[in-house]
This record gives sequence, structure tokens and C-alpha cells, in this order.
Amino acid sequence: MPGYVGRLSRRPSLPGNMPLASIKRLLRRDTDDEPEHHGILLATILLTLWLAIGTAGYVLLERWSVIDGLWMSFITLTTIGFNETHTLSTKGRLFTIAFAFIGIGTVAYVAARWARLLLAGNLIRQRQRARIIRSMRNHYIVCGYGRIGRQLVADLREARRSVVVVEKSADLVRELREDDVPVVHGDATDEDTLLKAGIDHASGLISGLPSDSVNVFVTLVARELNPDLFILARTNDERNRKKLIQAGAAHVVAPSNVGALRMAQVILRPYVDRFLSQVMKTDDLGMIMEEALVEPGSYLAGKTLQEARFRQHFDAIVVNVIKGESMAMRFNPGPGDCIDGGDILIVLGRQEMIERLRQEGCTARAPAPATPSQA
Repeated sequence: MPGYVGRLSRRPSLPGNMPLASIKRLLRRDTDDEPEHHGILLATILLTLWLAIGTAGYVLLERWSVIDGLWMSFITLTTIGFNETHTLSTKGRLFTIAFAFIGIGTVAYVAARWARLLLAGNLIRQRQRARIIRSMRNHYIVCGYGRIGRQLVADLREARRSVVVVEKSADLVRELREDDVPVVHGDATDEDTLLKAGIDHASGLISGLPSDSVNVFVTLVARELNPDLFILARTNDERNRKKLIQAGAAHVVAPSNVGALRMAQVILRPYVDRFLSQVMKTDDLGMIMEEALVEPGSYLAGKTLQEARFRQHFDAIVVNVIKGESMAMRFNPGPGDCIDGGDILIVLGRQEMIERLRQEGCTARAPAPATPSQA
């Protein structure tokens, strides 16, 4: 939701393309793994054949049934240690010695190969997850997957933002991985954990942990690792707001205050609240309120809304313009108001039109949008 994102207006990207060299290394590793798979397959086939040979040997030498022969072969290879199915003759004992000498070694080989393959598979999956996070750019790091963190992740993903979660609980980490949410298992106050989450390439960090002291420490560490990072911190005590700001948070939210304000809004302005809820959640109106950064050199930069034919091209309403570094707000701008590079537009419109606005109107060196007659 835009309310969580705040000042940030850079369009976060999904995980970037993997470099060609990395792809070659992956292909080479997969090729190198093929003999491992073939070796396991061959050993398993030989073990199955050897079990059949053992069964046939007991049937022919001892005149046992197939089931008895199979059972004797099985307990011999697996070294379970049960008694003989029937009393063995001298030929049967010599056969058992030879059968066990070769077969037990084969079983040990196959078990070791399967264990190695399973371990290698886990390592490959871990490397793939780490590679995806390393390739992410302009993403958001959410520290803590509690009640608030869970809702933040859902809202950010719904808004098509790239998210990495930092979580200590092994159970929650498994849940996130099952839902295909990038996650780093570790303590958010640890520098290495934040570096694994890609803090040096992130757009923002949201520290929504339940302890104010921990949120202060996370903010300090994050600000030191990335001085340009936008940090949104949670506080349970309004008295700690100043401490979080001093630690480096760009914005501090007290969930209890937000809830109280929302309740007051419902009582005092119910229709305004209903309208805003529909706009923010794209319910009945099919429209959302979003923000878009106008990059220098883009189609809109240096033009008035009238010159850009904004409504005709993008079929959206500019609710507010936030002017560059000064952050001055211009509500309900008129057709003669100029849009400059670095301005942030708060717009109301359909999702597809806002995507078009970002791509064709706000991105530098993007092709100019088609005129209404050509659209």
C-alpha cells in the first residue's frame, strides 16, 4: 500500500537477469551432476538384480519358496540380524557369505550416494534462494513476520513490490519459503543478516518488530550499512519516536495511534473513509491511488499537465504533486502547473493506466506515449 511506502517512489524491480557467466556455471554444474545421477541409478539397478540373484540362489540351493528366499536375501543385505529363515546347508552358508560380501558393500555405496545427492540438493536450493536475493534491486526488507509484518508483506506483494523478509523463527521461515517469499533466516540486528537480505541495493527497510529497543538497534545498523535507505520503524510507545528518528528512521508509525485515527475517521467522516478504503483497496471502483516519480528527461518532465495532455494519454487524475527536494505539496494542480523532473505525482486511476504512466510518462528516455487518435 502506498501508505507504507512513504517517500519512496523509485519503481522497484523484480529479481534481475542472472549474468551469463552464472548461467554457464549452473549449466556446467548440472552437467557435472549427471554422472552422479547415473551412478546412483546404475548401483540401484545392480542392487535390485543382486537381490533377485540372492532370492533365486536360495530357491535353487535350499529349495525354499520365493518369499522365504527374498526375505533371507533382504535381511542379509540390510544386516538386520534376524535368525535364518530355515537351517542352511553348507552350500547355502557359502552362498550367503559370497552374497553378503558383495551385496552389503553395494548397499552401503547406494546409501552413501543417495545421502550425498539429498545433501547436494539442499545446498543447491539454498544457493538458488541466496542468488535470487542477491540479484534483487530496489526491494523492501521487512524485519519480522508477525501480525504487522505479515500484513505488510501481503500489501507490498499485492502492489507488485519486491520483498525480502528477515525472520528468526524457523517455523515462519518454512512458511515463507512454502509461499515463495524470499526470506533470510537470522537476526535483523546482525549486520551479516541484513547484508544477506541485500540492504546495500534495497529501497527501504521496515522494522516492525514488537520491541522498540530492538527497532532502534535495527535502525542504527541499517542506517550505517546504507545511508540512503528509507527506513520505516514501528513504535509501541510514542515517547520513543524521537529515539527512532535520531537512530536514522525516516518515518515512525505507532500502530495504536493509526488505529485510533482510523476509528475517529469512521465516526466523523464515514463517507470519506469509505471512499478512501475503496480507492486504497481497489474494491468497487476498480481504481487505486498510487505515486510515481517523474524522472528527468522523461515525457512529463518540463511540461504542464495541459501540454502533456495528461488525462487524454493516461486517463488518471493527479491528486497532488510533491515538488522534488523541497517536498512542498501542491493539491489539485491545475492544467497550467508544470511538472519537473524529480517531482512525485499522487495519482488516482486504474492499475494498468498507472503502469503505463510510469513506463511511458515518467521513465527517462522512454518512447513518447501515442496520441489519443493513435491509441
